[in-house]
Amino acid sequence: MKRLSKKQMRIFAVGQLGWSTLSGIISAWFVTFYLPTQTDISENGAIQYIVPGLVIGGFLTVLGLITALSRVFDAVTDPWIASLSDRSTNKRGRRIPFMQYAAVPLSVVTVLLFCAPVNMISGWNVAWISVFIVLFYLFMTMYCTPYNALISEFGKTQDDRMYISTAISLTYFAGTMLAYTPFVFAGFLRGSVGFAWSYRVCFIVLAVIACICMLIPTFLLNEKEFVETKPSNTNMLKSLGATFKNGNFRTFVFSDIMYWVGLTLFQTGLPFFVKVSMNISEAYTMYFLGGMTVLSAMFYPIVSKLVKKYGKKRLVITGFAGLALAYVIASLIGVLGTAENPGLLGIGSIPGIVFGVVICVIAAFPMALLGIIPQSIVADVAEADGIETGENREGMFFAARTFAMKFGQSLAMLVFTSLAIIGTTQNTNSNDITASTLGMTIVGIVAVVFCALGAVILGFYNEKKVMSTIDKKHDDTP
Repeated sequence: MKRLSKKQMRIFAVGQLGWSTLSGIISAWFVTFYLPTQTDISENGAIQYIVPGLVIGGFLTVLGLITALSRVFDAVTDPWIASLSDRSTNKRGRRIPFMQYAAVPLSVVTVLLFCAPVNMISGWNVAWISVFIVLFYLFMTMYCTPYNALISEFGKTQDDRMYISTAISLTYFAGTMLAYTPFVFAGFLRGSVGFAWSYRVCFIVLAVIACICMLIPTFLLNEKEFVETKPSNTNMLKSLGATFKNGNFRTFVFSDIMYWVGLTLFQTGLPFFVKVSMNISEAYTMYFLGGMTVLSAMFYPIVSKLVKKYGKKRLVITGFAGLALAYVIASLIGVLGTAENPGLLGIGSIPGIVFGVVICVIAAFPMALLGIIPQSIVADVAEADGIETGENREGMFFAARTFAMKFGQSLAMLVFTSLAIIGTTQNTNSNDITASTLGMTIVGIVAVVFCALGAVILGFYNEKKVMSTIDKKHDDTP
């Protein structure tokens, strides 16, 4: 079978630019749009579509409950779609048709999710949001699970996998940054179209761009030219069980959950580290995030070379250690204090922006390692398992990794909202999360703990066995 050229690998990576943009819209704007602050309501004309505040059991919002239930549905669809893709006998391939069918509805649903029908608090809005968030996760899974499975199938050599992983990591960051552009452009539109439509217009433009990006690899790459695999005959439950029977994969997944908890705690908490711990303008969040992303991308070209020299396992553990160091500094901000905020000890004299720059510089290289290598590890484990069992279940392996990501992110959100308000009074009728300096210090410490656990667990991953299985196959292939 043919190998993808570097140009074709870049075409494949464009698909990730599309779906990561849509995913970023939900991550960045779903809560902000439907739980506007009192300032946005009074000064910018924001509308409350659903009941605000911690009104369910005194600790959960209506939106939080909707999100939690949709994640349960999402957890079921991951292995289901993976199994359908692995068993597909479509003449155009097992993956591309799923991606092609999902791209347009995923883009449309993303926009409709922000178009609640009643311009006031209403049960109809709750129903609307509930339906479309479920559809969003369904179509996202239909695109992402087959897409990720192609990483293993398109990457026929270690060099190919590292190149693909690097390319899709870059497009993931680019898509995430695109999702944040309404921070800039919505303000220009607000005076003419109002608060809600200033964001909806931005989301429509981004959704069109994302849809085109997602469709590009489905039309320009012929899966059958590059992949020759036998469809799996195993049903979903047996396939999922067989996937987790792989000891090396179990080790990786548990380590990966720790990574996603730690990473999400930091990403979610960054605006609060900025405005609470550092006590500087929230606008610096974008500057820090953008600077860290650009600096991280500068390290990408050397990651493949480092992998050849040191191996993937060692570098991922190094990434955990580096990320933990950044979190240690973030947690110390609230203790030592800054020039703008005396902190818990009242000895701060260093400007908060200096702490922000230091954190971004330290985190950039670990983010490059952890943004590229884990995807390649899953591809290695999936290939080695296929060699040993004779069954191709790449879709299920990547679906399980996606589930680990979603589980880690959901756990992190629950942990963050519980820890961030320690030491302050939370108004249960308010949309604003009132984080405290003490709470953010605790968040930083907990993030360090999760990173340390991730490194320790990954220490049990048997990289030599996985790579020797793959190498033996390639040596035996004429």
